[in-house]
Amino acid sequence: MPLTPEQKAEIDRLRAERTPTRRATVPALEEILYEPIPVLDHGFIRVIDYMGDDAAVVQAARVSYGKGTKRVSEDRGLIEYLMRHRHTTPFEMCEIKYHVKLPIFVARQWIRHRTANVNEYSARYSILDNEFYIPAPDQLATQSSNNRQGRGEVLSGPEARRVLELLREDSERAYRGYVEMLNEDDSGAVLDAARQGLARELARMNLSLNFYTQWYWKTDLHNLLNFLSLRADSHAQYEIRVYAEAMIGTVDKWVPMTAAAFRQYRLGGAHLSERGLVAVRRLIAGETVTQEESGMSKREWAELMEVLGQKG
Repeated sequence: MPLTPEQKAEIDRLRAERTPTRRATVPALEEILYEPIPVLDHGFIRVIDYMGDDAAVVQAARVSYGKGTKRVSEDRGLIEYLMRHRHTTPFEMCEIKYHVKLPIFVARQWIRHRTANVNEYSARYSILDNEFYIPAPDQLATQSSNNRQGRGEVLSGPEARRVLELLREDSERAYRGYVEMLNEDDSGAVLDAARQGLARELARMNLSLNFYTQWYWKTDLHNLLNFLSLRADSHAQYEIRVYAEAMIGTVDKWVPMTAAAFRQYRLGGAHLSERGLVAVRRLIAGETVTQEESGMSKREWAELMEVLGQKG
């Protein structure tokens, strides 16, 4: 996870600063502020800024409920109630900003979550680093036979070695071509004074999706939790899941009560359809229920059985 000298200097400078404030701060998050958390082979996330804490969620909720509300008196209980009943606006009172370094193909998945403010590194203006993602051997898998966007058995032996060779050779060749077309090195210095380089906005076309990009990504807590509930799920692609898992670690430090409620009711919970709920009630009553008579598709039935820890 190499940082540029400029990034290291910026981190050292920012972490050395001490700014008095009347705003709410979270000591556990302050401790890791600006520090890069490694992800994949060259990637990272780091928290750049934040606003609010668990108390901000509670404060916003109690304003909207008014003085007469007595059902939930403690902060933890109120946050759990909000999470359980999917009240969203109190969680929108908190915001966080990340600096993320990630492979381009992961960025293209990530950007589908359109509820954040994003500013990405510009390859029209700057030269991309010679850094590309190569999967660990245990992540090289065949196409799943029953999931069009999933992985099957892990490759091994000569097949796995050949895949790794192809990925590395293609990436290195692509970057050599990129530099040749630019006629510049990574500092912007001209390599061959006798010829002109291709425009950066055109030369970047040669690079593959495993090259790394960077962006600043700012969102509110509600939309962050929606992102994490999808991308930290076991069915999400591994390469984006590890970023989500690293981000959950920062949420644990930032808003620990909200993070605990999120784990309890979203990550560790399950949502049932009306048909699924009817089937569960019948099973609890001791009835025998089959997929055919439940009205559910085979896939939905299998998912329900998985949630219940039963064989389909």
